[in-house]
Amino acid sequence: MSTLSVFIETPTVPLSPKTTLLAAYTTDKNFNKVYLGAKEYLTEDGRCYMFPFIWKIKLRMADDPTLTSRYLPISGFPEFTRSATELALGQDSPAIIENRAGAIQTVGRSGAVRLGAELLRQWYNVNMAWCGPVYLSSPCEDSLANTFRAAGITDVRHYHYWDPEKQNLAVEKLLEDLEKAPELAVIVLSASAHCPTGTDPSQDQWKLIAQVMMKRRLFPFFLLPAQGLCSGDPAQDSWPLRHFVSLGQELFCAQSFSHNFGLYGERTGCLLFVLKESTTLLAVQSQAENMVRTLWSHPPGIGARVVTTVLNNPAHLAEWQEGLKRIVEQGMLVRERLREKLRVLGTPGCWDHLTQQAGMYCYTGLTGKQVDFLAKKKHVYLPADGCLNISALNSRNLDYVAESIHQAVTCNL
Repeated sequence: MSTLSVFIETPTVPLSPKTTLLAAYTTDKNFNKVYLGAKEYLTEDGRCYMFPFIWKIKLRMADDPTLTSRYLPISGFPEFTRSATELALGQDSPAIIENRAGAIQTVGRSGAVRLGAELLRQWYNVNMAWCGPVYLSSPCEDSLANTFRAAGITDVRHYHYWDPEKQNLAVEKLLEDLEKAPELAVIVLSASAHCPTGTDPSQDQWKLIAQVMMKRRLFPFFLLPAQGLCSGDPAQDSWPLRHFVSLGQELFCAQSFSHNFGLYGERTGCLLFVLKESTTLLAVQSQAENMVRTLWSHPPGIGARVVTTVLNNPAHLAEWQEGLKRIVEQGMLVRERLREKLRVLGTPGCWDHLTQQAGMYCYTGLTGKQVDFLAKKKHVYLPADGCLNISALNSRNLDYVAESIHQAVTCNL
């Protein structure tokens, strides 16, 4: 009998850059250290944000004897998928009225992207397995490309999104890339709060994007990671999605309720479909349910019940909407303070892009060398692309971070 494991040749996967960054911060003993790479919305004291009334809803659920721990249906909690669809598209959406819109509850947004990728791989427009191309924005979240590849879609490409010189959306190059994309290519679009740039197209620019995509017969796969936390208005944050639907476009949309409900550990997401006919919707939903059986079988229940409770109770809904506005206003105030502090310090360059962005992410424009300087000399940790979590800045560390950025920009690296 062999004494060696059958997995003896398995290589160790290198740590991701974000894991390495967090490890460096954790082991740093400096009193002034600051971590700006958090994935969650944070409070003033650095804790993960939780709406107070949502915490109370959870407590009531824990004491409710009528709630059991039985599995949810494979497609998810029906009231949740209905409410999530209406939140994204609007209750008066023609797709909902005509029974052309549906959804499957997923394990967070990553589960929604994976399920959508599996559907595209097996059933998108062809009788044989489809391998792409899928176009992602440049830059985008690191995990997106790997999620599509894990589903067997090997042809993953990128379109221009960010102009590093102008510190803004590269809309002309974006449109050029869409014009050059082959017909029936899948285009992944962020409806609002683009990660990692925090920069979104204007409504006029969205109309141009939709026009090109319809002309080129491109399929939109939307990401809706934090509806309501970009502008403070959930309807405005999903406007691009609703505009595409108004034009008769078919689409997928991966929704997440982590940031906008504070439900990080509950992994509450949804894959939304809008198709041409109700009969096609039923077929796609049946295939999605069949795939879910081999992916996670049944979704988690608590987060879906919390979201459903909030969206279907007028008092809770109003409280949630007011909470979103407060968070967005606080984020903009922090951006303004950071920009003003850099102006007072005389930091070279224009920093107006800090307040032109929105959502949780702030694309500073710092170079890799400047980010490295911040970590090694000032104990300020953020990803190599210079993207920081705006909620990680607070009254205790904002001045220190601004002064550190000033030194990184002005010193001779």
